[in-house]
Amino acid sequence: MKRYIIFAVAVVAMLSLTLCVFAQLAIDQPANSRGMGRGQGMGEMGVRGEGGARGGRGGGRSRGRGEAVPVPETGFVQLFDGETLDGWEGTDRWKVEEGTIVAQTTAENPLRQNTFLIWRGGKPADFELKLEYRITGGNSGIQYRSAELENSDFAMSGYQSDIDASLRYAGMIYEERGRGFLAPRSQVNYRGPSVSGTLASLGTSNELREVLKTNDWNEIHIIARGNTLIQIYNGRMMSMLIDDDIAGRAMEGLIGLQVHTGEPMKIEFRNIRLKQF
Repeated sequence: MKRYIIFAVAVVAMLSLTLCVFAQLAIDQPANSRGMGRGQGMGEMGVRGEGGARGGRGGGRSRGRGEAVPVPETGFVQLFDGETLDGWEGTDRWKVEEGTIVAQTTAENPLRQNTFLIWRGGKPADFELKLEYRITGGNSGIQYRSAELENSDFAMSGYQSDIDASLRYAGMIYEERGRGFLAPRSQVNYRGPSVSGTLASLGTSNELREVLKTNDWNEIHIIARGNTLIQIYNGRMMSMLIDDDIAGRAMEGLIGLQVHTGEPMKIEFRNIRLKQF
């Protein structure tokens, strides 16, 4: 019985978060998108009906049926100026090249441990983080609500939005030096102090894998609100975690970019922006 009660609470929390997100979108949408008739747009985010901007079944079609309308970005600040690593700290393996943050390993110059470029601008709690990445070989990730390990070469522990060139793990919510696989790609998972499990599916891992691009730029959108974490890649939700494990979770922490041990690799990041609540 206790298991079912905990899962029910988790489902209610997930639905509450979803309602809050849509309520915020309704508040943020421009005035001219409100009060539209049947068949017109639903605001900044949602789906336009067949009538398009004119409304009604017979009107013109400004967008295809079922096409989502992107939400305009407001309240984000850039964390990377495109020219320097000001505000960031890491080893000399990290460089800026042609407007991107770059780190690389080679067979002749491997890593002994995973290391990170750490943003020193604070420890965000509730936030949205957006950035673009391109990876060639190997594995990487985005740390958030994380901690820097003492007496280490910029090592970190905490939540990670996973990245890898083979697309085996990309999209997963992982915990570096912690609880490991928290929400694999395609899963909405619950983590409690004594009970854990999968609440829902976002599709299949293979279906979501098709959204990801190899040897090209991908966008990550991380949302952290309270005990709920959401990871979106290229506009598709990849994983979600409701973390009620009070002893294991973190409610705030550092942001970091990872270069990984193992096979030779190159990771690039750009257009890094943050919105805090």
